[in-house]
Amino acid sequence: MKYKTVVMYVEIGCFVSCLFGWILVCSTLPTEYWTFSEVGTLVLTTGNYYSNLWRDCVSDTTGVSDCKDYPSMLALPVFLHACRALAVSAVITGFFGGVLTLIGMKCTKIGGSEIVNARVTFAGALTYLVSGFCGMITYSWWAHKVISEFVDPNFRAQKFEIGAAVFVGWGGSILLICGGAVQGYFSGKEGLPSRSTDRRRVYGNYVTGRSRRTYMAPASRVTLVPPLFYEGRKSRTPRGTRSAKTIKSYNRDSFV
Repeated sequence: MKYKTVVMYVEIGCFVSCLFGWILVCSTLPTEYWTFSEVGTLVLTTGNYYSNLWRDCVSDTTGVSDCKDYPSMLALPVFLHACRALAVSAVITGFFGGVLTLIGMKCTKIGGSEIVNARVTFAGALTYLVSGFCGMITYSWWAHKVISEFVDPNFRAQKFEIGAAVFVGWGGSILLICGGAVQGYFSGKEGLPSRSTDRRRVYGNYVTGRSRRTYMAPASRVTLVPPLFYEGRKSRTPRGTRSAKTIKSYNRDSFV
């Protein structure tokens, strides 16, 4: 099996994993069971209290239930505003991650060249990772607050426990993170080559060009010209200039 075929099947598996994770994260937003508490003080009926990011609800064993939205948005604590923003960001980024992955996958053939598709898939993987981490922060922060209030002996208000929606959100966030990480590894390996590889290519071309300029002589015509001087043979002077250019040698005894 070829490497490209393996990468294509890996991309499909990561996309399916991230899609299921995104659906699980989206399903937790309208669910009321983020926290719940059961009060059994009555003889025949039992009261159940549960809440989420948007409302508080109460129900009993007779089937009567009632939900009430939070009365004021500005009066809510910063913790609740931050959890809302992170949850909505997880849903939005997961949607755009799916769109980018569909465009850049090898099996869809919507984009341009293979490198461009790999880079688009890598961008989708990063978006999936952002979605998964936003969801993980939201559910972990919510669970930490519920557990800290439940364990604190000085907390006198009604104590709640972790609801089913938090566990579903944890599962969806893990699927998003794992799928985005695997998809980002394979697409980044193909679409984003390392710097060392680029340096080797540039250095090799530079050395090859220098070596060709330095050591390869260009093909040109060479004209042979007789040399002006041969070693071992005296230069001939014209006859008319011999008498004019006479060299007179002096001896030591001539100066005495």
